[in-house]
Amino acid sequence: MGLGAASARGAVSKHSRFGFLAFFLGSISVAGFAPLELFPLPILALAGVLGLWQAEPTPRGAALLGFSWGLGFFLTGVSWVYVSLHDVGGMAAPLAVIATVLFCCWLALFPALVGYCYRRFITGVFWHDTLLFAGLWMLAEWLRGVLLTGFPWLALGYSQTPPSPLAGFAPVLGSYGIGFLAALIAAALAFGLRRRGAWLLILALFGSGALLRGMDWTQPVGAPLSVSLLQGNIPQSLKWVPERLPLSIETYTRLARENPAALTVLPETALPLFFHEAPREVLQALTQHGDVLVGMAVRHREGGYVNGAIAIQKDAVPPAPTLQSYAKQHLVPFGEYVPLGFAWFFGLVNIPMSDFSAGPPRQAPLAIAGQQIAANICYEDLFGEEIIRALPAATLLINLSNTAWFGDSLAQPQHLQIARLRALETGRMMLRATNTGITAAIAPDGRVIKALPPFTAGALRVDAQGFTGLTPYARWGNALALLLAMSACLPALIQALRRRRSQ
Repeated sequence: MGLGAASARGAVSKHSRFGFLAFFLGSISVAGFAPLELFPLPILALAGVLGLWQAEPTPRGAALLGFSWGLGFFLTGVSWVYVSLHDVGGMAAPLAVIATVLFCCWLALFPALVGYCYRRFITGVFWHDTLLFAGLWMLAEWLRGVLLTGFPWLALGYSQTPPSPLAGFAPVLGSYGIGFLAALIAAALAFGLRRRGAWLLILALFGSGALLRGMDWTQPVGAPLSVSLLQGNIPQSLKWVPERLPLSIETYTRLARENPAALTVLPETALPLFFHEAPREVLQALTQHGDVLVGMAVRHREGGYVNGAIAIQKDAVPPAPTLQSYAKQHLVPFGEYVPLGFAWFFGLVNIPMSDFSAGPPRQAPLAIAGQQIAANICYEDLFGEEIIRALPAATLLINLSNTAWFGDSLAQPQHLQIARLRALETGRMMLRATNTGITAAIAPDGRVIKALPPFTAGALRVDAQGFTGLTPYARWGNALALLLAMSACLPALIQALRRRRSQ
């Protein structure tokens, strides 16, 4: 009895230590993403988690360790959810803490699922288990990116922007595929430090990625275009106050006037009113020097409204018949629409215009300033397969965001890093016009060419080059990465099936 109790206490103590270690490894993994971008760190931390799973005898225990890793990772990495709910949205602090923790618990279920399945199907064969882990990890991240409208923020591949050699695989496999390769390296480190094959695999992946980074998947088309990306830095607490509307109008018309360009881009909902309510003289002031792409809410004729990006050509201020617009298609739950059964949530938080309608999934690029522009709004650029719908017709990507919702948090540099992957995947420039930052111009190779300091009002003036052609990712989307991940799981699954039949 006494020996049994002591053994049980020892097991609990061991699990507690492992749980805290997994939580710690998850927390430090965030340093691999922007702003620090210590890209080897998430790979090394995953290798550590695999070591813990190897020492854990049961699938349930591995799932708990995966959950602990996920809690540490997401509570650290998406801590800005609390900022959005409390500091900006006005939700009471205790409720904002509970909501943030619950959200992170949901996200932590995905690494928990990986831990369970990995421990359940592990074979003890080096290559089987290495491939199994990489495949399961990528499939779980892909699942997180599609379930309940998806939240692929901080997917492993985003930590491997340049200078990581794995960034070279972005035009071929996309961010999920890069995550698969990073997980493959983590498994090789965890299981094969004394195996020559493991080191050859790691060198081959890094070497291949470095070679791929030197490839030009797309070609310039047309002459460079002068662009002025405006950053108004209007506080979210003031943006929707009717009395402060003149402040927004004056800020953006002044920035447009002082920074002439062939194309001027204003961020998401830059002018806090419906487009049909915008004074004609304001639109004329914005288009004084060239064409304009402006983020504003647009009413439907049949009722309702969309989060829009409106293209206005110089000397063609509405009601001109040539008006083009893009309607945001991937809306943010709770921020832009009310999920079924959650109307009560909006009594706890102050979110103006929280009942948008979604635009159609396929929309033609905007023909403006001599370019075919694929507009995307706010966190739509998290979804690579949605961005490539406008290709190959689109020559330039432009993101309009209002990141004032996230305050001075990790969200801004993380979002910029995500946009860098979209540029790499598509082989096109990505221009970002944001309210409070980070307004930036990104080259097709993922480099940030220029950026404005966050929380400052200003204009980023750049020469933007259009590109044509299709990368393999733009042609096939996530299909190649998914096929790779599922194929990687097969050897271990077949072995597990054979083992079960022989018992």
